[in-house]
Parts: sequence; C-alpha cells; structure tokens
Amino acid sequence: MLRATYNLPMEEKYSHREVEAAAHTHWQAMDAYRVREDASKEKYYACSMLPYPSGKLHMGHVRNYTINDMLARHLRMKGYNVLMPMGWDAFGLPAENAALKNGVPPAKWTYDNIAHMKGQMKAMGLAIDWSREVATCDPSYYKWNQWLFLKMLEKGIAYRKTQVVNWDPVDQTVLANEQVIDGRGWRTGALVEKREIPGYYLKITDYAEELLEHVQRKLPGWPERVKLMQENWIGKSEGVRFAFTHDIRGEDGQLIQDGQMYVFTTRADTIMGVTFCAVAPEHPLATHAARTNPALAEFIEQCKQGGTTEAELALREKEGMPCGLSVTHPLTGEEVPLWVGNYVLMSYGDGAVMGVPAHDERDFAFARKYSLPVIQVVHVDGLHYDYEQWNDWYGDKERGVTINSDSFSGMGFKEAVDAVASALADEGLGEKKITWRLRDWGVSRQRYWGTPIPMIHCDACGTVPVPEKDLPVVLPQDLVPDGSGNPLNKSEAFLKVDCPCCGQPARRETDTMDTFVDSSWYFMRYCDPSNAEAMVGDGTRYWMRDQLAQMGGSGMDQYIGGIEHAILHLLYARFWTKVMRDLGLVSIDEPFTRLLTQGMVLNHIYSRRTEKGGLEYFWPADIDPVLDADGKQVGAKLNKAVGALPAGTPIDYEGVGTMSKSKNNGVDPQELIDKYGADTARLYTMFAAPPEATLEWNDAAVEGSYRFLRRVWNFGAKLRSVENVAAVALLAGSAAQNGVVLSKAAKALRHEVHTVLGQIDYDYQRMQYNTVVSGAMKMLNALEAFKGDGSRGDVAAQVEGFSKLLRVLYPVTPHLTHVLWKELGFAAVQGGLLDAPWPKADPAALIQDEIELMLQIGGKLRGSILVPSGASKEEIEATALASETFLKHSNGAAVRKLIIVPGRLVNIVL
Repeated sequence: MLRATYNLPMEEKYSHREVEAAAHTHWQAMDAYRVREDASKEKYYACSMLPYPSGKLHMGHVRNYTINDMLARHLRMKGYNVLMPMGWDAFGLPAENAALKNGVPPAKWTYDNIAHMKGQMKAMGLAIDWSREVATCDPSYYKWNQWLFLKMLEKGIAYRKTQVVNWDPVDQTVLANEQVIDGRGWRTGALVEKREIPGYYLKITDYAEELLEHVQRKLPGWPERVKLMQENWIGKSEGVRFAFTHDIRGEDGQLIQDGQMYVFTTRADTIMGVTFCAVAPEHPLATHAARTNPALAEFIEQCKQGGTTEAELALREKEGMPCGLSVTHPLTGEEVPLWVGNYVLMSYGDGAVMGVPAHDERDFAFARKYSLPVIQVVHVDGLHYDYEQWNDWYGDKERGVTINSDSFSGMGFKEAVDAVASALADEGLGEKKITWRLRDWGVSRQRYWGTPIPMIHCDACGTVPVPEKDLPVVLPQDLVPDGSGNPLNKSEAFLKVDCPCCGQPARRETDTMDTFVDSSWYFMRYCDPSNAEAMVGDGTRYWMRDQLAQMGGSGMDQYIGGIEHAILHLLYARFWTKVMRDLGLVSIDEPFTRLLTQGMVLNHIYSRRTEKGGLEYFWPADIDPVLDADGKQVGAKLNKAVGALPAGTPIDYEGVGTMSKSKNNGVDPQELIDKYGADTARLYTMFAAPPEATLEWNDAAVEGSYRFLRRVWNFGAKLRSVENVAAVALLAGSAAQNGVVLSKAAKALRHEVHTVLGQIDYDYQRMQYNTVVSGAMKMLNALEAFKGDGSRGDVAAQVEGFSKLLRVLYPVTPHLTHVLWKELGFAAVQGGLLDAPWPKADPAALIQDEIELMLQIGGKLRGSILVPSGASKEEIEATALASETFLKHSNGAAVRKLIIVPGRLVNIVL
C-alpha cells in the first residue's frame, strides 16, 4: 500500500522528506486545522505567546510551539473543539534598527520575515488555524488599540503628563533604558540627556488591589514563582508616610514644598535610628542645593545619565553626596543631614528616603562608605550587634524589640509602628498609608514603528482625540528611519490634519504606543480576527468564556510562553482584560486559566580571548571536548582549523548557556528539519526534558530520536503483509467475542502495552511530555521483542499494539504517524488520526492470568516462579518449594521460614 503513495518499497529506509511532504499535502487539501465555534462541543483554547518576526525561528520557538501542538492534537482526539492560533508581535525597535542598517522601510523587513517564519512553522507541522492569523502592524488590528485608548481616555484611565526620558542629542530621539550604555547612546556614543516631555499614561494603579488579590484567588493554574513575581512587582506595602520639616526657601523666598519633605517607610519602628536622609537627583531640594554647589550639580548630572528603572538602579553602586542642607526629625527635633543618592527615584513615592543604617542593608553599606553614624534601635535577645559587618537579623521584624527609642523603647514591631504613627499624627506630620511599587503605565514612545496614538494637537482647541469614525489613524509604511529622529515628524502627509473640533489646520500626535499594548489583547482578537465592526464579538465570548468557574473566572484554557515574560506582559494583559471587562466587552476577570513557562534551550559555549582583548566564540561542531578522569568536561580544543587557528588549539569552555547567535551556540531549526525532519526535531525537544525544565542540547540524542522514528517506520513496514490490518487490530480487544485465541505471549504483550498506555494517558493529562515519549519507546520495545508464532491471536495483539503506539505518538510526530496510519488502512476504519478516538487502556488486558514472583533463597536472588494471578498463599508456597530453582539451590536444607511479598517476591529462609 505504501508503495502506491511513495513509489518506493517499505523495506527502504525512512525518508522524512517524502513522508512530511505527503502529510502536508493531505492536511492542506482538507483544510485540516480550520476551527469554528461549535456549541455542541467542549471548547479548549491553547495559545503560545506570539513571536516577534525576527526572521528565523530558534529552538525556543520549536519547543514552545511543539508543546502547544501536542496539547492541541491530544485534546482534539479526545473530542474537544480546540483552537491553536498564531500571530506576529510585529511592531517594535528591532525593525527600526534593521531599517537604519539596510535602508528599507520597517514594514518590508517585517513582512518578509513573517513570510519566512510562517513557512518554517508550516514545515514543523503545527496544527495552527492560519485563518485567524493577526499581525499587530496591520491597521485592522491596531485600530482597536486606538479605539480602546480613546475609551480609556473617556473614562479617565488614560491621561497625559510629563515624563523623564533618555534623549540622544545626536540622533534626536528617545532611547530605551537598555539602549543607554555607560551614560551614552548605544548607536551614536553621545552623552545621553534627561528630558521631561509630555506623554500618555494608563492608570493601572487603579487596578492594583484587584490585580494583587486575584493573583492568589483566581490564578490557581499558574506556577507559584510567576505569581510571586507578579506580587512583588505590584508591591503592596503597609507603612507610614511622614514629613521631615525644614526652613529651606527657594529663590522666590517661599518654603520649598511648604517646608515638609515627605518619606514613606515600612519600618516606622526604626524612626529613632535615622542618621541621614537621601533625595533623588531631580528632587526640588537637590536642585536648590546644586545652584550654589558646582560639585553637587556635576554629581547630579552624572546621576541622571544611564537608566531610570528601579531594576537598573538596584544593580548600580550606591553613591551619594551631601547637599549642605538639613531637615528636622519630626519626633526628636534633631537636625538630619540631607544627601543626594543615585539610588533614589523621583518617580517612586516622594523621591526621598530616610536612612536607618543600623537596620537596612542598603543604608548600612551607604553609611559605612561615607562614615555616617549608625544607631542601633532594634535588639534581638541573645544576639550582639556588630557595627563593622551587616547581619540579616538587624532587619528582623518578628523577633526585634525597640531600644534607644525614648518612649517607644521595649516595643515589638507592630506596637512600635502604631505608636510612632499615632505620635506623628498628633504632630500633623504623618499617617499610616498603603503604597504600591506599581506605577502607572507610560505608553508613549517617541518612535515611528508602532501604533499611532490617536490624538490631534490644535493651537486653538489644545489636544483633542481623533473621532472614532476616523479610526484607524494609519501609520505610513514607506518611511525609512535615518537616525535623525522620528520620521513621522517630517512626514507632512501624516502630520497635517484638520482639527475635528474647529476645523482649523492642526497636526497629529507623532508618539506611538508601547508594543506591550499590542500583546495585551491579541489572544482575544484571534477569536474574532475578521470582525471589522467590533474589537471582540461572538468568537471571544465562545473561546474566552469561563467554563471552569472553580478556576476563578478566567478565559483561555492554557497559555504557554517563556519565563522572561512573567512580569510585564502578563501584568499588562491582566490589566487590559479588566479594563475590557469594565467597558462591557468581556465577562471574565482574568485572561489565562493555566500558564506554562517552558524552560530555555541551552548549549555549550566555547570562546577564547583575542590578541586585542575581545572574545571570539566557536561553534560546538568545531570543538573536541577535553575530559577529566571522571569524564567531566574541563576544557576544549579545535577539531579543525578555524581561520588562522590550527586544529588542536586550546579553547576556553564556559559551560552551558542559552542559545545565542552572538555566542555561536545556536542550532538552526531549519537545518535540523532538513537533515532529520520536523518529527525528529519535535520528538527530541519533547523527550530531552520536562516542558518546564531547561533543555541542554545533545547532538547524539538528536540522532537517537531519528533512529527511534526509523524503527517505528520499519515496524510498520513489517505489517505490510498482514491482510486487512485495521480489522485485525480490532480483534485483540474483543478476542473472546470473535473466537480469537490469544497465546500466553500475546496476553503478556497486551498487558505490557496497555499498562504503558495507562501511564502515557496520565502523563498527557499533566503535560509531562518527556515521559510520554519514553512510554512510547517502551511500547515499541515490547512490540519489537514479541516473538509470535504467526497465529491469528499473536498477529492481532501485535497490530493492536502498533495502532495504540501510532495514536499516542501522533501528537508529537504527526507526519510519520499520519502516513503509517493512513497507508496501513487504519484511517479507513477509524478515520484520520487528527480526529481518531484517543486510545484507552483495556481493563481486561491489565488482568494477568499469571504473575511472576522473584524467588530469593538463603538471602540471594536465584530466579523467579509463575503463579496464577489469584493464587492463595498456600498455592504460592507449594509452587515455590516444588520449583527446580529451589531444589537446585537449597541443597536439601530444611526451610526455616517462608515470606511472601504479595505481587513481588517469595523469600525462603534456610
């Protein structure tokens, strides 16, 4: 039968190219993966995070999408209506960088990359419904970004204010924090300036309490570490906000900030240990002091260079400079010196912090560096305070008791906080307060390749929104960035517009939206991709409905993506969903019921230091490892000449790390598919490690995966002589009714196959796909080891086992299994594998007529015996004592004791 399709005899080796081409042709002809809403079926929505169209898939993509594909195919076979869509996170900075480098519009670069990557995905055999494809740079998609932005503007969720940005004076553009290297622009090397410019923000802080509360209550299907990351980023803190007073006046003679410098602390119990205060470089008191202090002004300018995020400041060495000013302690009345600190952010809290070196590790290091006083005000019984070295107990809230704190001494943490808060309130200088680490989301980007913000600037009317009827504001796709700023600012065709209020000439907003906006709701658009009248519709109500109320009001059944997106993308998607809910667009509280964060794909890294001091990286294929006596890799050397370096040159081994083009340790999926086939790539990435664990690349294991598939093919070829294979496969399951006699060996084979099948079914349910593959390998081993006599029963057991193997392997290796299933005739009886019934373990097959018990004699394992599965204790004893093994090894000695471990062992003590 296979000869008719492939024009080659099945005895010849497995040809992955022909097999996969035949499968693709069949799936395309039947439009196999188009999915429609069907109220009669239970829906399941499984989605991978959409990729950025960089030009090529990498092995992380292969792993992510294969996990999703296995889930989708498995559940479709179980009768679910399964949606697995795909799209492109197509806006963003890399396209502009490519445009600068190559002189082509970002649109052309982006769409060319999409076409190539889409072809690679199809080659992988992914069950994607391409009729739902979206690209975030398509006006039909980003129209709804703009529409929802206007709705948020109406509700007060979106607003405009000034923001501090990194400004490259040469490129005349704003730089992202990661583009500032040592205070200079990544491309020009120019010293970066901090500028305040207007931008748009979304009030995500209005949802802070709900976002935090739902982490634990409505996300039970999320990994705990991701939930913790979300909690920490939202960062709810309960403490006290209070003011240090001062008499510092500005040039106008007025008290700066009304003579009150506010701080917030979660450790009000340590207030009597304050020895300094620090303000952000942009704080009004710092600005005032710098006017008459050139050294301080220079220090402040240095602080303003570089990134402005909290994460970056946390990594920066803590530096400061005294202002020459002081503020007054609100309870003691003592003067407290004021410093400017490079670690204080003006955008967080009030831009000022109290310094308690004795009980805060950061303040301790700062005080040691600048010889500031340290005053212990919290004591733990039995422990001695060392002023020279930080110890973790210094910050202990649970065991600590206040000391050296006047009337507040002798109190525990909570009592002290309450007492201090009350005292500050009596002075009118403070109160208890809850603060959040979360800040409003700044969505303005001074860049070209993004969603245009739908606002218009009119000299007469001010800034006004674009009318809904005029959406989308279409981004011109033919502009080429040249490094001289946002090209939209020089595009008269884009800029010129009449004011919708007064009709006078006006200009469009040239800021575009943060690309996190694009990825905050794309998964809903997959449900209604061609709806031109609404952002979401009936499709979203079907696929994103909460069908598992106990999971907490979530929509998508399974979301899959990298841990690197565990904070911002997921947080913004959660926020966006809640806004859509409040606007009546959806009824769910949370977008994702379950979340799986797949592990990274790692490979060995080899390098050497060049004569100029740089690092040169080498491909693993060019390396022979150097091993120690225990077989552990300790070094490397070239296995051939590379450039001017001869074979045998010693190379440094850096261990394993994430695959990267820059480190020459990546594996091109296309090369892997060309050489071994997509099924091998899929099988290897699933078998090598559990989905959530890191995967260390192993070329030998890839070869092993290919050999396994060749064995499956060869076994299928052996069945070519069986007449009416599909019908025979059904005989073993109903042998008694069909008059088929199963031999002892056939029954043992069925027992092995169905036992493994039960475990595989369980592993599919928990998405442990590595053990699914190992289970399939056990099945094939059992089938290959079976020594049948050619009887009808033996053949039936063998063919039935192979039919089970094809079905459990299908979700991971769909091409090979599809072809074998079809050509061996199974499809004619049970339908194509795509919708074939999921195999279940036969309870009758799990019941054994006989069981094998190991036989231990005189403390040594000597062999085994077979007994009826329902044998009594007496029957087992009799069989053991009558066995040839016992007679041989007992040497006529008397039996002192006989112990039976049910189902496992008989121990005869002599």
